[in-house]
Amino acid sequence: MSNCVEYNDKIAFHPGYYIKEIIEQSRLTQEDFAKRLDTTPKNLSLLVRGEQSLSIDIAMKLSRMAGTSIYYWLNLQNSYDALIAEFKSEEELKRERKIFEYFDYKYFRDNYGLPDLPRQKDQQIKQVREFLNVATLSVFTKKDMAVNFRSSTKEITEGSIIKANVMVQIATNKALKIMAPKFDKQKFQSTVDYALTLTKNHEDFYPLIRNAFLETGVIFIILPHIAGSKTNGATKKIGNNIMLMVNDRRLNADSFWFTLFHEIGHIVNGDYGISFEQETGRQEEAADRYAENCLIPPEKYQDFLAQKKFDLQSITLFADLIERDPGIVLGRLQKDGIVRFDDWTMKSLRHRYRVKTWEN
Repeated sequence: MSNCVEYNDKIAFHPGYYIKEIIEQSRLTQEDFAKRLDTTPKNLSLLVRGEQSLSIDIAMKLSRMAGTSIYYWLNLQNSYDALIAEFKSEEELKRERKIFEYFDYKYFRDNYGLPDLPRQKDQQIKQVREFLNVATLSVFTKKDMAVNFRSSTKEITEGSIIKANVMVQIATNKALKIMAPKFDKQKFQSTVDYALTLTKNHEDFYPLIRNAFLETGVIFIILPHIAGSKTNGATKKIGNNIMLMVNDRRLNADSFWFTLFHEIGHIVNGDYGISFEQETGRQEEAADRYAENCLIPPEKYQDFLAQKKFDLQSITLFADLIERDPGIVLGRLQKDGIVRFDDWTMKSLRHRYRVKTWEN
């Protein structure tokens, strides 16, 4: 680092610049000057080159030796540091502008009440940065920023990493504002059984599940989906609690409940992280199996398959038998290749939920 920096028509000198002048005027070698200053030649050399900040101790010694105020030397260091910080801030803003290309400001404006700032990118960046409560948007490029990206997650684009991290950050910030008792795994697993009784409750299921989970130390949050995040949900430890987040991209009965119970499976298995599209691996397979078995008891499903009747009435009767939304059964049959996804006769079984995903 230089002992002199110029930026935006401003110039600041490192204290080492002036120390070097004093040494030259004294006609002493740096080694001799260092001895008189009661420091090492190496330490003095680093100061002169601007490679080390001036300590209070050295500032005091210089003031005694040169007959100046200690504040004179400390102010020189502060002025130099301030200009360096201003330069780094501008360089960081340039990086943020590139990262912000992945963002859609309307998402934050429409869902979270950020001010409308058309064509004011730097102000938009400032608003989003403050809303997300981070020093720089650059942190969202890191895979380990918000929560683990599972090892089975491959070939994720930078844009998807950023957007997934942002979603988890929003959910985390919301969860931090919610008081909950310490996570009780046994109590949570009992509450999961209660959640299964709500699959037909198309209107009130979210607040009912949210409140029930909260009593077990699990903070359940549904967020508006960020296009391109390629994430279905996430789980994260927050102090003594667990945050469970899903987005509203898949609010059809089958996909919503499968996503929710997939994330519940990760919690039960003690495996926390972000769930992406088309993930593979042991952890994902275990969470998938947990969701499938919870939503449709495997023995009863096999008995149903053996009957080989998959018309609308048969699906509805089986769903009533196991006390599940018929859309869940339809989704499983479609996933298993037994019923076609484009079978229009099943349209009445598909229900899309509408939930209030964010509360200011």
